[in-house]
Amino acid sequence: MHVALYVQSLLPARGYGGTQRVVVWLARGLAELGHQVTLLALRGSQVPEAHLVALDPKQLRSRDYDISLHVPESADILHAHTPLTKPSAQPYVFTLHGNLREGVTPPHNSIFLSDSHARRHGRIAFVYNGVDPADYLFQSAKEPYDLFLGRLHSVKGYRWAIEGAKRCGKQLVIAGGWRPSLRPSLRFAGSVDGQRKAALLARAECLWMPALWDEPFGLTLLEALASGTPVLGTRRGALPEVVSPEVGALGDTLEDLVPLRSTIGKCRPEACRSRV
Repeated sequence: MHVALYVQSLLPARGYGGTQRVVVWLARGLAELGHQVTLLALRGSQVPEAHLVALDPKQLRSRDYDISLHVPESADILHAHTPLTKPSAQPYVFTLHGNLREGVTPPHNSIFLSDSHARRHGRIAFVYNGVDPADYLFQSAKEPYDLFLGRLHSVKGYRWAIEGAKRCGKQLVIAGGWRPSLRPSLRFAGSVDGQRKAALLARAECLWMPALWDEPFGLTLLEALASGTPVLGTRRGALPEVVSPEVGALGDTLEDLVPLRSTIGKCRPEACRSRV
């Protein structure tokens, strides 16, 4: 097949960029399977496995922008990772990477990231995100720290991670976008990417993901598990679908998570990698 992928971003991602990473991995995986891949992305993008159709960011701001004008005639399907302002003239599907506001109806041909994500939007079609394990380091010998990786937003539960690690007597490394006030048991790594992020994930004893919103998927879960690092999180959104008992533990409150932290050591790094 000839698959066209559309995203209004510069690829590969700088910094975290979960959606952008998924698109790169998807292009790579489709090419490995023998498909022809065209990537419609911002000018300057570089994904070796795909032919780039460079998009002008100024044109994308128009409400009348028609992505169909840039899709090759030979493309069998357009897979959009950005909402379309106009329906495509070609067959297309749209993957929703976030949550819509209550009352907003998703396009009829939308694909969601988990069963929970689909059901909350009144649909059934979903495809889990994937990662390329080659981008991550697997390490069975861990170092004495826990990790929180993600945006330092209240819904991501970073305050729970800080308080929970404190109660458990664990050093916590925070890898996020801005520096909160810290104490000796906390280490701030800032926004991480590439090998630095891979090393932090691989060496951590545990990833804290105490989400306080309904995660559509939670790509960080797979990044940790691919690194052999188990997960401690909440039962929100897709987390119960991804985190099975052999690779982590889930609770509903901070009071649940603190005692569960002592059980994380029973999770085998090999089982985490196998789960991915």
